[in-house]
Amino acid sequence: MGLLALGTALDWPDAQKHAQQVREWGIKQLLEIWNKAKHKERDAMLWGDEVEYLVVTYSKDDPKVLLSLRQADILTALAADEELSTQGGCVPALQELKSQSSNPLPVFHPEFGRFMLEATPGKPWGIDLKELLEVEPDMKIRRKIAKDHMKSEEYPITLTTFPRLGVPGVFTDPYYPPSGSKLRSQFVPDEIANPHIRFPTLAANIRWRRGRKVQVNVPVYHDENTPNPWKDPSVNYDLDKWPEDADVRNGAAPDNFIHMDAMAFGMGSCCLQITFQAKNITEGRKMYDQLSPLGPIMLALTAATPIYKGFLADTDVRWNQISRAVDDRTPEELGEKALKGSRWRIPKSRYASNSTYISTDPRLRPEYFDPDLIIDESIKAQLLQGGMDDLLATHFAHLFIRDPIVIFNEDLKELDITKADHFENIQSTNWQHMRFKPPPPGSDIGWRVEFRPMEIQITDFENAAFAVFMVLITRAILSFDLNFYIPIVKVDENMETAHARDAVLDKKFYFRKNPFSNRPPRSAHASGTNTPMVSRPPSPTGPVEDEYVLMSVDEVINGSKSDEHEFPGLIPIVESYLDSVNVDVQTRCEIATYLDLIRKRASGQLWTAAKWIRQFVAKHPAYKHDSDVNDAVTKGLIGTVIDISDREQLGKGWKGLDVPDLENLLGQFRGGCGGGSAA
Repeated sequence: MGLLALGTALDWPDAQKHAQQVREWGIKQLLEIWNKAKHKERDAMLWGDEVEYLVVTYSKDDPKVLLSLRQADILTALAADEELSTQGGCVPALQELKSQSSNPLPVFHPEFGRFMLEATPGKPWGIDLKELLEVEPDMKIRRKIAKDHMKSEEYPITLTTFPRLGVPGVFTDPYYPPSGSKLRSQFVPDEIANPHIRFPTLAANIRWRRGRKVQVNVPVYHDENTPNPWKDPSVNYDLDKWPEDADVRNGAAPDNFIHMDAMAFGMGSCCLQITFQAKNITEGRKMYDQLSPLGPIMLALTAATPIYKGFLADTDVRWNQISRAVDDRTPEELGEKALKGSRWRIPKSRYASNSTYISTDPRLRPEYFDPDLIIDESIKAQLLQGGMDDLLATHFAHLFIRDPIVIFNEDLKELDITKADHFENIQSTNWQHMRFKPPPPGSDIGWRVEFRPMEIQITDFENAAFAVFMVLITRAILSFDLNFYIPIVKVDENMETAHARDAVLDKKFYFRKNPFSNRPPRSAHASGTNTPMVSRPPSPTGPVEDEYVLMSVDEVINGSKSDEHEFPGLIPIVESYLDSVNVDVQTRCEIATYLDLIRKRASGQLWTAAKWIRQFVAKHPAYKHDSDVNDAVTKGLIGTVIDISDREQLGKGWKGLDVPDLENLLGQFRGGCGGGSAA
C-alpha cells in the first residue's frame, strides 16, 4: 500500500502544474538515498509477506452476502486493544496459536477498498529455515485476531475479488448508491474506497488525467446457456449524470465483455506479496532480475480470479484488470491520437509487468532488454551525473516518465532532502510485478525487492506454501548463482499467457533452458542429490533465441526430459539447495508438504483456486449455466470458504467437510509430519 500522507490533495489540473517539480525533487531525494546507501553491506537476509483480506458480512439466515465497509472501525478496534498488543490477548485459541510462533503479533494496515485489510508479520522473517515453519501459524494468528475484532457476522476471507462487487442493487453493508463525484462509476459508490484523501484523489485524478473513466473489460465465459453475442446486462446506456457516462455509448462496453469502470474493480483485489531484503545492492539487483521471469509462472500457478461483477470470466487471474483500473494514459500516450500535449506513446499502464533488468551480472545481454523502452533522457542524465550507473539510471528514468497522481499542497513549499516523499510519490505508483526498493532515509532497512504477481489463496496453508516456496527459490538463486534471463518482451508475453483459463495446464511459457552456468542441467534433476555448479560463467554468446524454449508450468516447476530440451525444474533445484544446507528432519518434512502442494498444482493433480471456484459454481443448484453468478451461488461459495477457514483455524483439517471437490483443491497433506492444518 502506498504512502498515507496527510494534507491538502490537489485536483488534477493543479497537480499537473507541479508534476515536473515533484519529479525533480524526487530525483534529488533518490540521489541522496543512493549516495548514502550504495555501499551499504552485510544487511541481514530478511523477508516478509503481506496477506490481504476481504471483509464480508455473512449470515446463514440472510440470502445475500455483503461486503462490510467497516475497515476503519476494525482498524480502530485493533489499535485500541492494548491487551492484544502487549500480551497477545486472553483468547485461549489465540494463545495456543501464538505458542507456535516466536514472532511478535502481526500488524494490520488499511488498503484501497473500505472492505479490505492487509496483515503483515510483527517483524521480518530471518534466514533460519526453521522460521519457515512459523509462517503458517502466524498467518492463522492474523486471521484469528482480525476476526476477533469484527462483528459476529463479519469474516476475513482470502478470495482475490468479491464475486458480486458492482452488481446492480445492494452488495455492501452499509449500502450507498453508485455514481459519486470521485469515481463517477455507474456500478460502485465513492464510499467503497478508503476515505483517506489519498485514495479518492488517486481514483479521481487517474480518471481526470486520462480524460475518461477507466475501461476494465474482461471477456465473459460462454457457458452452454450464455447468449452469443452477450451484452453486459448491468450496463446502463442512458445515464447522463457525468460527462463520462457517455463512454459506454461510445464503445467502452463492447459485446462479450464484462464491463467495469472504476479503480475499485482493480485495486479492490487481494493478493499475496513477498518482500526480500538483500545483504547489499548488488544482491538486491540480482534478485530483482532473476525473479522477474518467474512472475508469470507464479501468476498462472496461483490463479484464483474467475468471477467479476457477478459473471464468470474467460480469464483466471486479476493482473490485467488491475492494470486497466489504474491506467491513467491519455489518448496520445495510448497511440489513439498524434502526440501533441504528451511527450511519449507509452506501451504499458503504470500497473504492468517489468520493463527493465538492472543487475550488474555479466550474463545480462543487450538482447534481453526492451528495444522500445521509454525513458526520460534528462532524468537519466541527471542520475548519471549524480554517480548512478547506466542500468539503474535507466530503470528509474523509465519509472519517472509517469506523472505523480496525488500531490499534497503542503509538500510543495520546500524540498526536504532527508525524506523520500517525492521519490515515493512516483516509485510507489509504478505497480510493476517486481519492485526494487531503496532503503528509506534514516532507517536501518536495506535494499529490498518485492515480488508482486501472486494471487491470494483460500487457506493459510496454501498462502504459506507459496510464500515458503518463493523464499526457497530465492535462496537457491543466490546460492547456485542461477540464471533465468530471457528477453523481457518474452516476460511480457508470458504475463498475457498467464491470464488464460487453465493456463497452468493448457498454456506454455517462454523459459530459460539451462539455469546453471555452463553445466548440463541434469546436475539438479529428479534425485535432488547433487549441488549445481556455482562458479560465475563468462558472458553468454550465440543466438539469444537458443537460450529459451516454450515450457508448460509443470515443466518449469517439476522439470522435464524431452527430445527438445531438458530442464531440471524449480522444485528439484530447491531440493538440491536444501540438500546443501543443514536442515533437520522435521523441518525438511514440513517444507516437503508445502513443496508437494506446489508440485501437484503445477502437474494438475491439484486444481488452482480458479478452477475449483468454477467447478463450485457449475455444480451449484442455483446456477443456470448462463455465466450469471447470482446471490445464491455467491452465498454458497462464500459460506464454503468460511467453513474451510474455520476448520483450518481449529486445526482439525478439512477431512469430513461436505465440500464438492475439496480434495482436488487441497489434497491430503501432513500425514508424516505429526499433524498440521490439512487432513
